[in-house]
Amino acid sequence: MSNSRIEALQRMLDARPADARARFGLALEYERMEAWEEVVSQLRAYLSASDDEGNAYGRLARALLKLGLADEARSAYQDGIAAANRHGHPTLAMELEEELEEL
Repeated sequence: MSNSRIEALQRMLDARPADARARFGLALEYERMEAWEEVVSQLRAYLSASDDEGNAYGRLARALLKLGLADEARSAYQDGIAAANRHGHPTLAMELEEELEEL
């Protein structure tokens, strides 16, 4: 699908491994391709190095659900709700809470 974009983002990460934006961009490209294991891997790396405001946690939870990992998805949703609230994003927190309740 977007192989050239993935290659470009990977080159950026090779040059600057701590580049959170490139890591998140790579996760989004894998998400478009429905490469869920790669999405999880890239988002976990992103989250370990970034103070996300909730969005990445929601994406991680959805990818984990695609892999059948409901318990891990619940945890990601909870972390995302906490991050959204911490950063003053009540609407995002509410959306993540709704998705969590649907599990």
